[in-house]
Amino acid sequence: MEAQESGEHKYVYDFAEGNKDLKDLLGGKGANLAEMTNLGLPVPPGFTITTEACKAYLTTGREPDGLAAQIEAHLESLEREMGRRLGDPDDPLLVSVRSGAKFSMPGMMETVLNVGLNDRSVVGLSNQAGGNDRFAWDSYRRLIQMFGKTVCEVPGEEFEHALDEIKSAKGTHNDLDLDADDLRGLVDAYKKIFAKHTGREFPQEPREQLDLAIRAVFDSWNAERAILYRRQERIPADLGTAVNVVAMVFGNLGPDSGTGVAFTRDPGSGAQGIYGDYLANAQGEDVVAGIRNTVPLQELEQLDKTSYDQLLGIMARLEEHYKDLCDIEFTIERGKLWMLQTRVGKRTAAAAFVIAGQLVDEGLIDLDEALHRVNGAQLAQLMFPRFQLDHEFEAVAKGIGASPGAASGKVVFTSARAVELAAEGESVILVRRETNPDDLNGMIAAKGILTSRGGKTSHAAVVARGMGKTCVSGADELDVNVPAKRFTVGGHVVNEGDVVSIDGTTGKVYLGEVPVMPSEVVQYFEGELDPENTDDALVRSVHRIMTHADAARRLRVRTNADTGTDAARARRFGAEGIGLCRTEHMFLGDRRELVERLILASGEREREDALAALLPLQRADFIEIFREMDGLPVTVRLIDPPLHEFLPPLEQLAVNVAVAQERGEDVAKEEALLAAVRRMHEENPMLGLRGVRLGLVIPGLFAMQVRAIAEAAVAVVRDGGKACPEIMVPLVGAVQELETVRAEAERIIAEVVGDSGVEVLIGTMIEVPRAALTAGQIAEAAEFFSFGTNDLTQMGWGFSRDDVEGAFFWRYLELGIFGISPFESIDTDGVGRLIRIAAEEGRAARPGLKLGVCGEHGGDPDSVHFFHEVGLDYVSCSPFRVPVARLEAGRAAITTTGSDSR
Repeated sequence: MEAQESGEHKYVYDFAEGNKDLKDLLGGKGANLAEMTNLGLPVPPGFTITTEACKAYLTTGREPDGLAAQIEAHLESLEREMGRRLGDPDDPLLVSVRSGAKFSMPGMMETVLNVGLNDRSVVGLSNQAGGNDRFAWDSYRRLIQMFGKTVCEVPGEEFEHALDEIKSAKGTHNDLDLDADDLRGLVDAYKKIFAKHTGREFPQEPREQLDLAIRAVFDSWNAERAILYRRQERIPADLGTAVNVVAMVFGNLGPDSGTGVAFTRDPGSGAQGIYGDYLANAQGEDVVAGIRNTVPLQELEQLDKTSYDQLLGIMARLEEHYKDLCDIEFTIERGKLWMLQTRVGKRTAAAAFVIAGQLVDEGLIDLDEALHRVNGAQLAQLMFPRFQLDHEFEAVAKGIGASPGAASGKVVFTSARAVELAAEGESVILVRRETNPDDLNGMIAAKGILTSRGGKTSHAAVVARGMGKTCVSGADELDVNVPAKRFTVGGHVVNEGDVVSIDGTTGKVYLGEVPVMPSEVVQYFEGELDPENTDDALVRSVHRIMTHADAARRLRVRTNADTGTDAARARRFGAEGIGLCRTEHMFLGDRRELVERLILASGEREREDALAALLPLQRADFIEIFREMDGLPVTVRLIDPPLHEFLPPLEQLAVNVAVAQERGEDVAKEEALLAAVRRMHEENPMLGLRGVRLGLVIPGLFAMQVRAIAEAAVAVVRDGGKACPEIMVPLVGAVQELETVRAEAERIIAEVVGDSGVEVLIGTMIEVPRAALTAGQIAEAAEFFSFGTNDLTQMGWGFSRDDVEGAFFWRYLELGIFGISPFESIDTDGVGRLIRIAAEEGRAARPGLKLGVCGEHGGDPDSVHFFHEVGLDYVSCSPFRVPVARLEAGRAAITTTGSDSR
């Protein structure tokens, strides 16, 4: 407050000064600690250093002016409230220093506990605890270990090795078997490790410890693993992290103390109940690190019923207050319950849908908010297959189903190996005793994660759920030997490279590859499950939310389909037409020779013969598609491949001719073919003779296709069906190209259609930047535009998609030039601006102009929101992405309120 009165920028807030809506400033953890404080819940006192302080520090490399004085003032206030001074040798105040960004990034940034302990205050801490030397020295060794690794980059494994040596000398595997003398010796060992790597003694001045820990948290925002996680989760890089300084409460004071994590509903399935993990005589890091296996939260009732009942009451209150699943961290200090954190909890895709439906039923949210709480990426996860199990497959182990899914792959024991094999195209399962934040690369690369330690709240579980990765944790039957690259279970030895399968729903582990079956959500979309007559809560919730999305959305959703089979499936998935029927796909296989004859024809007669042979084949294709779509619009793109896709490879043909000539064979035909291919060879075929250019250069080609489309539509209508064809001319860059094709097409359509009542629209694909910039002119000759965002992205960026993604996109992503590939999600600033210009100028010239998109961006969740904003009429995508596009179109249409769905 004093800082504000003096005009100095305010960088530090007491918990009582904030609230849950200040996440941008206080980070998620700080905002929610403030909210719980204001609710009167038992929160240890503390203060939050803002994200603005972090951003200023990261920009300049030093703390902003006034920060040190504000920290000092709030520290003094905390000392007065607690009646103790930081690091006092007789009665010390200890604090934790924790990160807290706007969006949850579990384990990605730093935490330091027990700040304020030193060689003198450790004695005072023991006296505070009634002479509990073991507790005091255990807390001190934890500080040196966390401070050394976090603040001074001392290799964490050295501390682990020292701990393992002392336990081995004691003849135990359990930390709790170490007494005060053992831990005092461990502190000495840790100090030597610290001095060896830092060149200095462990800092004894408490305020120095605090300042260095705060800077370490700031610096951890740009740690490699944090950057990787943000990129994976699409979290902006410029948010910064807040720092929370909180008075320590201790869960490691004995059997009447402990720490735990609780969820107000099951984050795996969404089922209501009591979910969480508890660990007696431990600090919070022990739970999330999976160092010791926890007990289910329900067992706390037998250990401390008073705290258990109080916790359940707080959980109910928080869920009602936040109107969502809450993830809670708590500590019990000698029978006193303390709330250390709450946040809207990460959940699996299935849980997201189920919980949203439950909260509607409970009257806590409406259907608009339920729709906002789920997203297309989650729906896509639910459409993945699951294991098809029978008597032949027996589980060799069972852990905790921490993140659902079915994953099979080769076993690897290190993140580096996971990344290496995944880069070679292998599916891998990362097996660890427990994961830690340094394993993030391997977790991203792996199809699934399997650990022998930890529970639903361990690092592996939380991160896997956030990424949608299959995870089984706490499979303690596994004896994992990382150095030997193997694990053993039930007499089986599984070596690196052997295949295992893990079920993230049941927690079961199988040897070998288990076959998969369609998910229940796909069965629902296929019409095989009736949502009104099923006990499956997930299917019911998906149906309810999808129904609301369909009612809310303005954007229509079509599909990209080239066959009747694809068209039929897309209709079952909710497609409202075909936005892209690629005719070149109809010319592959046995028909390739006819196209080759057409392109290489030496005269008009050869060309006409080839076209005459193709016409009935094309007509039959279109009849099948029109019948399946039954009057829904079908946009047929006239042939658009680069020539090299239909011609023999020049190099191979030249070699074959040369070899045949050496053998003295008659190669006159092959030589003529080689001469023709050389004549038509292009250095850059993607920018060469294709699309409208091919139709203008090869007489009769487009005319044959237009005739086939019109004849197919008339045939379907005369058989009592409906047909709504739309002819799309590809790669137009100038209105004159479209006018030329349109004139011929209209003549043929008029001749074929007659009095059948069939109406045929003629439009173009906007995929050349010039077309976007001259859209006003082109709209005068087009009844619709369909944006071909794949080519528009290629030409807009000057990228060859076939070459660049593997060549250098990884580096662009690594450097932050891209947050995501522009071929995956639309580049709204560049390519998106071309779309916006074309939409505005096209509609200005022709107010009734229909606008759609048919590149793969049509099924990308973020891109769908952009297309809604720009005012397109529909998106088109592959059949399996149709439900995703429907859902996101609905989400785009509602007013987004409440918590961020990330």
